[in-house]
Amino acid sequence: QVQLVESGGGSVQSGGSLRLSCAVSGYSFNNNCVAWFRQAPGKEREGVAAVDSRGRITYADSVKGRFTASTDNAEHTLYLAMNSLKPEDTAMYYCAADPQCAGGLYYPVEYNFWGQGTQVTVSS
Repeated sequence: QVQLVESGGGSVQSGGSLRLSCAVSGYSFNNNCVAWFRQAPGKEREGVAAVDSRGRITYADSVKGRFTASTDNAEHTLYLAMNSLKPEDTAMYYCAADPQCAGGLYYPVEYNFWGQGTQVTVSS
């Protein structure tokens, strides 16, 4: 059974940093796809960073140069390091797994497995 559990969210001031973690069980990063998504109140879920089956990472334009996604195969953990945070980064952040690698950054509906989310709040 695939399970994903996020942690590391919190409240920070604009310009601050956070690192999110996603502990994954029952799913290997090797030749599979994972991603970070976020959803702010009243908005659609949007892709933040997507890791493909070869380990290549695609970022949303809004976070390029500020966010860094990584995977630790030994620890079965997906990370999202977030720097220079802005109020518009405020959202619930989710990690997700896509065994078919069909979703990429733009099609969250293709992701079969989701964590419960962790809240990130950035104040100005």
